[in-house]
Amino acid sequence: MTFIGGLVFFSITWWLVFFAVLPWGVRSHEEEGVKTEAGVPAGIPHNPPMLRKVLITTGITLLLLGVFYLVVEYDPFGYRDFMNSY
Repeated sequence: MTFIGGLVFFSITWWLVFFAVLPWGVRSHEEEGVKTEAGVPAGIPHNPPMLRKVLITTGITLLLLGVFYLVVEYDPFGYRDFMNSY
């Protein structure tokens, strides 16, 4: 796997994982009992921990990148031999 290939895999996977992690632990103003100003919906998130979510996303993505690298470099399932036999 090339550096550019790894970078592309990381960036696409990071955003996919980020959007999956984004709703974890979100509580609205209404659920927290926080009073909102007029014109502000009560369902908006109350203090979402974005830095923690970014760090969790990066960790999960690095783990997936490691697995992807091992599968591409060492071919544990024999995919290349299977494809070359036809």
